[in-house]
Amino acid sequence: MKTIKSFLLLLALLALLACPLLVAAGESPAIVYKVDIKEEIGPSSWRLARRSFARALEEGARYIVIHLNTYGGTVIHADSLRSMILRCPVPVWVFVDNNAASAGALISIACDRIYMSEGANIGAATVVDATGEKQPDKMQSYMRSMMRSTAQAKGMDTLAIKGEQRLVWRRDPAIAEAMVDEEVEVAGVSERGKVLTFTAREALKHGFCDGVVSSIEELLRAEGIERYELREYRVTTIDRVIGFLVHPILQGLLIMIIVGGVYFELQTPGVGFPLAASLAACALYFAPLYLEGLATYIEIILFAAGVILLLLEIFVFPGFGIPGIAGAACIIGSLALAGVGEFSLDFAGEFARELLYSLFFVATCAVFSLFFSLWLGRRLFGARRLGLALRATVPVEEGFIGVDMTAGREIGKRGKAFTSLRPAGKVEVEGEVYDAVSNNGDYIEKGAGVRVIKHRTGQLYVEQDNE
Repeated sequence: MKTIKSFLLLLALLALLACPLLVAAGESPAIVYKVDIKEEIGPSSWRLARRSFARALEEGARYIVIHLNTYGGTVIHADSLRSMILRCPVPVWVFVDNNAASAGALISIACDRIYMSEGANIGAATVVDATGEKQPDKMQSYMRSMMRSTAQAKGMDTLAIKGEQRLVWRRDPAIAEAMVDEEVEVAGVSERGKVLTFTAREALKHGFCDGVVSSIEELLRAEGIERYELREYRVTTIDRVIGFLVHPILQGLLIMIIVGGVYFELQTPGVGFPLAASLAACALYFAPLYLEGLATYIEIILFAAGVILLLLEIFVFPGFGIPGIAGAACIIGSLALAGVGEFSLDFAGEFARELLYSLFFVATCAVFSLFFSLWLGRRLFGARRLGLALRATVPVEEGFIGVDMTAGREIGKRGKAFTSLRPAGKVEVEGEVYDAVSNNGDYIEKGAGVRVIKHRTGQLYVEQDNE
């Protein structure tokens, strides 16, 4: 009897010891989602990162690891990435594999953990333009504020310093600010006159790195994660095409083609290549933004309304008045709204920054396109260099004159508008086609009856004949 009790007691002990092992064996591995950012921070990288984060949350990822290697990029897209990381409901860690410069430093500081490889660097977040020229202090001030607030968002730790309990920032905001402004001096860390950049070991010493590792697998081991499933978003061909189409340079060219096409179409009778080029550019501009959910049917309807208003201004209300101004505003507004995220009434927040940036970008491209179109029009239609102007001389001494005087015989006769006159165009009188101008500057529709009033410098001046 005693032997049986001992045996049962042994079985119970073994069962108690086996339970944790069985539970551990039954646990599913933690899903770790890897997000690659190994290019310039811009629309393409922002788009792929946003899709990766969304997919990670859909698949129930427990952790997200950013594999980062970048020299920086645009401030607005870096800010969008920073905001997405700070709001992410699961821990976000970053593995800096070589470079986290400029916008990359901002993104890294926003993460919950920073791991760096040997030889990696982080910092140098001064705002510069495309040529590397430092931007005005207004922009530097905004970047300093973003770096400072991002570091503060990581909170404070309670440390025992010389027997006293003190609250210390996990990531010192002053150090983050020194990565932007060379005038910020941090005792024992940075000197005045030099923008701060840390090596991996320096970042580890000053709280801007949580460990030096050689791979993501080593990072996960450092965090105590042994059983995991590493997943990542696979970039498709469509992703690459959309990423190419939403690049700022190409988007700017498409806006210029849209505006330039409309301008040249207004300078030529009928419908031709300029309008076709403008419509094709519209499709390439709106299609990727619509597929990404940035542009909706509202922006497309607004653009169509703008085109209709411009057509009304041209064919119904000659001159340039309220319909023309409203049409131009609708087109510019639709192009700008298509470049920002979800519409918001919070005009003091992130939406306002994105809208102002997009509006400035679209307006700049439109103005540049308009001036370029004016210059190109003069070169094409007025320059001897292209061979489109008369090269030979016709001296008066040999009986040549510079205008066609036979048109003067048509004064008082009736005909019809061969093209629309707005106010210049062509008219047909007794089978002959002449250059003509509406005498009062009125718009005369193609096919309408006209009466010749006078002849001057080779042109007929006509009025609409309502008889």
